[in-house]
Amino acid sequence: MGALPRDMTPVPDLLHDRARSGPVRDRRPVYLDLLPPCNQACPAGEEVQSWLALARTGDHERAWRALVAQNPFPAVHGRVCYHPCETACNRGRLDSEVSIHAVERFLGDLAIERGWALDPPAAASGRRVLVVGAGPSGLSAAYHLARRGHRVEIRDSGPEPGGMMRYGIPAYRLPREVLSAEIGRIATLGVRIVTGHTVRDLAAERRDGGFDAVFVAVGAHLSKRVDIPAGEAGRVVDAVSFLHHVAAGDRPVIGRRVAVYGGGNTAMDAARTARRLGAEETLIVYRRTRGQMPAHEEEAGEAEREGIRINWLRTVQTFDSPTLTVEVMELDDAGAPVPTGRTETLAADTLILALGQRADTAFLHEVPGVEVAPDGTVVVTPSFMTGCPGVFAGGDMVPAERTVTVGVGHGRQAAAHIDAYLRSSQVPDDPGPPVATLDVMHPWFFGDAAQRAQPERDPVRRVTDFGEVVGGLTGEQATFEADRCLSCGTCFECDGCLASCPEDAIVKLGPGRRYRFDYDRCTGCGTCFDQCPVHAIELVPEVGR
Repeated sequence: MGALPRDMTPVPDLLHDRARSGPVRDRRPVYLDLLPPCNQACPAGEEVQSWLALARTGDHERAWRALVAQNPFPAVHGRVCYHPCETACNRGRLDSEVSIHAVERFLGDLAIERGWALDPPAAASGRRVLVVGAGPSGLSAAYHLARRGHRVEIRDSGPEPGGMMRYGIPAYRLPREVLSAEIGRIATLGVRIVTGHTVRDLAAERRDGGFDAVFVAVGAHLSKRVDIPAGEAGRVVDAVSFLHHVAAGDRPVIGRRVAVYGGGNTAMDAARTARRLGAEETLIVYRRTRGQMPAHEEEAGEAEREGIRINWLRTVQTFDSPTLTVEVMELDDAGAPVPTGRTETLAADTLILALGQRADTAFLHEVPGVEVAPDGTVVVTPSFMTGCPGVFAGGDMVPAERTVTVGVGHGRQAAAHIDAYLRSSQVPDDPGPPVATLDVMHPWFFGDAAQRAQPERDPVRRVTDFGEVVGGLTGEQATFEADRCLSCGTCFECDGCLASCPEDAIVKLGPGRRYRFDYDRCTGCGTCFDQCPVHAIELVPEVGR
């Protein structure tokens, strides 16, 4: 017999060969978490989106606990932070940004009202840390160090802790009972706060106290001065001292007409405080334009609503009460103010100088290795350590924007590095995931929802006392506001991927546990990716193809 005819089609190797019919998947979906822009923009390092997600469910205590894991002052920050997180908020490009600071304030106030206590600190490490300065940065560092199990002592020259939060920010913005409540919680962690103690010999205090590390966070309490010719009748005071005396309960005599020289937030606070002390006319003199002023726009706007007049492009030449002579400025081609030689006269009984502040670093000049820059700031490494081993610095003492939020962020970061120093380890350098920008999201999923506004006292009435100007949200409003969050880059379990998958390849794992992909069913069609509103799904090349 002849040979049997051969089959034209060989038998496929079903174990090792690839499929020869139907779709071949060359990509697969994966779940991921991108960095929300609000988180990236927060100088205090808050994971804003995570506590907003808890607040939107009405679980306010868990939201507060998630918040204070990074920032011990939510009620304070909800009032005084200039909320760069909201400037970065993607929702602002749809209708209006989420009022993050208002929800933060609500959670902070609720915690005070209900007496929520902080979680107990970690087991004692046996290490001692001295913190010099009881302002936002020092208190923040002490808080985070205590949570890590270290014994912390704060020494401050003021009669009460709080620094510029207590003696620089007026009570109409930050009620003192709110500040005291949040500082009091830090003390419950075992932090010892010694007030009325001025540190003059840092090395001796460190040695005598047996401290293993030091964090120096002295606030910028020294006002910058200019030589302004003034007659005997001219009452000239600096803004920091003025605000400090008022915060301490004094009522300085300022007359009916007050001029404030400067364009920063301190100038706005000084002018608004003068109005509350009875000044009938209050004006601000600033050498540049409104667009160039260092004060935040909302601060200048509040001042103007309270009847304060701002004189742009003016510098003070002489002051002989009741006459204030100013020179008119103009901008050159580079945008810098230059004198014109033309003068004007204004009426003022008191001139308040608000031309900037600096920290008192004199006690550091004798510390070996500590370098003080010509501008008075302390030179530190990225770990906030000075040139002296074990001595760290932050807040107003280092080059940075001088705000409460930045100071609190410095304290948190420095605490992590101090902890690493004490444990002979290093803080991991984690760049984190990419930022979730609006262009990678699908905002069609979200409907319009107007921002919930905080109530404000009438400008005419509020200048008669130091009562708080801005009120808080109700619980219902705070929950609604938190629900406006787009959850940028983070799955919020909308079930869109689950409902849209044509292959039933997505498995729901239960509330709070999100989903997983069944890759035996998944064809890589990308439907889940196309519909995900927040870009919590990415398509990646199939491994081995």
